[in-house]
Amino acid sequence: MTDIETNLENRPPSVAHLLLDRVAATPDAVAYRYPVPPASGEGPDEWRPLTWSQAADRVFNIAAGLIELGLLPEQRVALAAETSADWILSDLGIMCAGGANTTVYPSTNAGETQFILADSGSRVLIAEDGVQLAKVVEKQTELPELTHVIVLKESEAVLPAGEIAPFEVLSLAELERRGAAYLEKNPDVVKERIAGLQPEQLATLIYTSGTTGRPKGVRLSHDTWSYMAFGIEATRLVEPHDDQFLWLPLAHVFGKVLTAGHVKVGHVMSVDGRVDKIIENLPVVKPTKMCAVPRIFEKVYNGVAAKAKAGGDTKYKIFQWAAGVARDYAKITQANYVKTGKRSAPMGLSMKHAVADKLVYSKLRDAFGGRIVGTVSGSAALAPEIGFFFAGAGIPILEGYGLTESAAASFVNRDESYRTGWVGKPLPGCEVRIAEDGEILLRGPGIMQGYHGLPEQTAEVLEADGWFHTGDIGELSEDGFLKITDRKKDLIKTSGGKYIAPTEVEGQFKAVCPYVGSVLVIGANRNYCTALVSLDEPALLGWAKEAGLEGKSYAELVQSEEARQLIDGYVKELNQGLQRWQTIKQFRILPRDLDVEHGELTPSLKLKRPVVEKRFGDLIEDMYAGAREA
Repeated sequence: MTDIETNLENRPPSVAHLLLDRVAATPDAVAYRYPVPPASGEGPDEWRPLTWSQAADRVFNIAAGLIELGLLPEQRVALAAETSADWILSDLGIMCAGGANTTVYPSTNAGETQFILADSGSRVLIAEDGVQLAKVVEKQTELPELTHVIVLKESEAVLPAGEIAPFEVLSLAELERRGAAYLEKNPDVVKERIAGLQPEQLATLIYTSGTTGRPKGVRLSHDTWSYMAFGIEATRLVEPHDDQFLWLPLAHVFGKVLTAGHVKVGHVMSVDGRVDKIIENLPVVKPTKMCAVPRIFEKVYNGVAAKAKAGGDTKYKIFQWAAGVARDYAKITQANYVKTGKRSAPMGLSMKHAVADKLVYSKLRDAFGGRIVGTVSGSAALAPEIGFFFAGAGIPILEGYGLTESAAASFVNRDESYRTGWVGKPLPGCEVRIAEDGEILLRGPGIMQGYHGLPEQTAEVLEADGWFHTGDIGELSEDGFLKITDRKKDLIKTSGGKYIAPTEVEGQFKAVCPYVGSVLVIGANRNYCTALVSLDEPALLGWAKEAGLEGKSYAELVQSEEARQLIDGYVKELNQGLQRWQTIKQFRILPRDLDVEHGELTPSLKLKRPVVEKRFGDLIEDMYAGAREA
């Protein structure tokens, strides 16, 4: 048995136990850094450190406060807040009190928030601000089990004027004060709760944002998070010397699993969930590691391309040349690594790469803070050409794979052995097999206990012997790398009997068109494929300035013949690399980019295909009106 296998076999029951070990090992090391806006409201944020010892003090106070409120083991505490150090400390406090966290996206409307809190049986809600508080005030009659609401923003921990509610409202600061007082009288109460935690005890209920229907509560145990913490350490995705920038929504399993790994590894975590601050934060935080979803990398790539194009023909040609060199360099060095174990390239290409690095790649790395050595992409498919570009530019994107039902991190690429277009090898302890129809099946400690209160739906995906049906189609290489080819339910079968993986075509289009926001390939039971295309507003406005259309609004631009011709050129370029039955015969530009607010993207930025197809059904039918055989 290897050291890794031994460690996994002997892992403690929970992340709460790991926290005690971490604090004992490195009490004075920095655990978190978090931004504090200036009192004047103007100027840059001040990034403050929090050591492991200081963090543990707050966690224990939160845990004791929850116990003082009457929280019992496995009772649910919902968390509806933006990503922040307070979110993480609250989550750890819930865990140390023996409770189970129910995560809620703060963007969730009042109706769905009520559903999640009621379905989970949440007794306590930890809310970001008055906006989140107002949601449960509105639905209070439908939340009979809710006894307390704790608000992170102290000034907003009050009921709206004239409102009464059957639950107590207090701030996180007040909860911590009450917890500290309770600890003075009962100094061992939190450690006793931690000691009583069992591996199979419920730790988290994460409700899948789902692309269809009501969200389902995924039950994840304490042992699952402990296993994930050890698995992340074993992959060396992060190491003790790293500074990881965390902005991902912690209501999503991808962000949540990173917090478990952080406790085990003990690196610095710089936390700020304000998405509009990412570009501003990177040069300040100067992270060595960062995780993101593909849409972020696509936006960065499109932004760089648009900026180069706005700089004139010469700059844009240099960028295009450098982008091509990056992709060629990445493809060749990765292929050579598979053959020889070394990343090498022909001398001529290496010389071109060195020139391109000075002209383009180094500036891109500076925009990431100058210290970035690796990023991880998950939650959805990354377009390979985007991945090859970043890899060749010295910012390798290590693709990973997992689902909420498998606690996010089932597969991941590692260090030098990474392969663009593949999601790596399984974490130690994770079993995989490919079913006869190509579906990926997983088994191991990371797999959920089941869907909360839904035994029939659980039985549909989870076999009695522990094999979980992912719903994804994939293939395994001889040396154990996994490639995801599509969602089982998303495969398109044309009326001519040809199967098409829409995400593959969509990914290729994102790589060739720097103006795309989202793209949806249509073709199921049709005789040819079409596409709905939304455009990225900043990139499009940059193009408009260059095209002599400056002053036109975004709405005017997307309806213009010039924009149609622009996208038509990229569609033709895409089609050149596709099989005949995959080619896009027609497309329509949408009046706006797709977003979470309109329900077309999940909070983790996955496309809700049925919603988009229904909402823009008239455009789809128009593309097939009077269709002839292709």
